[in-house]
Amino acid sequence: MSDTAPLRVGVIGLGRAFTLMLPTFQGDRRVRLVAACDPRASARARFASDFAGAAYDSAEALVADPEVEAVYIASPHQFHAGHTRLAALHGKHVLLEKPMALSLDECDAMIQACRGAGVHLVVGHCHSFDAPYLQARAIVRGGSVGAVRMIHALNYTDFLYRPRRAEELDTAAGGGVVFSQAAHQVDVVRLLAGGRVTRVRAATGAWDPERPTEGAYTALLWFDNGAFASLTYSGYGHFDSDEWNGWIGEMGHAKDPALHGAARRRLQQASNPQEEARLKNESTYGGPAYQPAPAVTGARHQSFGPVVVSCERADLRPVPDGVWIYGHHEKHLARLPDPAVPRSEVIDELHAAVREGRSALHDGHWARATLQVCLALLRSAAENRDIELPAR
Repeated sequence: MSDTAPLRVGVIGLGRAFTLMLPTFQGDRRVRLVAACDPRASARARFASDFAGAAYDSAEALVADPEVEAVYIASPHQFHAGHTRLAALHGKHVLLEKPMALSLDECDAMIQACRGAGVHLVVGHCHSFDAPYLQARAIVRGGSVGAVRMIHALNYTDFLYRPRRAEELDTAAGGGVVFSQAAHQVDVVRLLAGGRVTRVRAATGAWDPERPTEGAYTALLWFDNGAFASLTYSGYGHFDSDEWNGWIGEMGHAKDPALHGAARRRLQQASNPQEEARLKNESTYGGPAYQPAPAVTGARHQSFGPVVVSCERADLRPVPDGVWIYGHHEKHLARLPDPAVPRSEVIDELHAAVREGRSALHDGHWARATLQVCLALLRSAAENRDIELPAR
């Protein structure tokens, strides 16, 4: 296969994760969508129409397609492990949505399956792929600001009040903000701290009995290099921390502050879990209310709430258009050009791994370590104590 030939990608799951990656697949010439599978006939029909690709009703059929070179696994969390092993069994490289899996044993089996098959495993999108965090990491690694000492990361969103399937509100099935959102935040602070997490102390909040899973958490993380980090997240749809990022949202687009409370108002259209699931399906790819992502033009970089990195000689604040550097006597913005293609950093890693044989940063071992912290967060909150993380 020529190094310049696009990666031929098949997709497992045409839900929300796919719609968020779709502008990347459409805009990056290094990849080409050739096949997809989804249980919804309407989604399969739209994919076949949009991409002239094969559309299957099962993952088994998709991974058996010889045209598929790499599989993007965007199925619900509880299926990640099985779908990864299935792709590896058929010799397909894997791009996997977060969280990697729901248990460390599953992670180990996935890593072993990909290693045994000689295929690459890249886990993302997580927001630690985002250019502002990668730029902040590069500044730290350059040495001008000294070592990282402390990180503060927070995010307040309406996550819990977007239409959900039943398992998305069930922690045991991978629901709630820890599996879905802490996976982003932990990834970001691990990238910036540059060490291994050794200890976790956390508290979680589940404050709405009609949505019986964690909707909020706060956590302290200690690293083996002496750094520590505080993480706070709330998905209860009251304060919106994008207010502190100039009303640029997570996906890099401008937000209208007048839309406060829109998620809760929309959810009032559903009177039971079945109607809520229908409401979600209707707005997902292939559904009658589906709206494609806004045009990339004018978008800033994606990000995940306010983050401040305290180093020995400066504080760093990644923002949607770069990184603010606050030194001893002055501050300045290390500006990034606007992205031509959103999430192109994900394709950077996938393409470099498959076409150039280079090791990915966000490989299975990296994603396993993030899940280890997320599981420790849940355990710390349940047991009301510090959780020590063993080195592998």
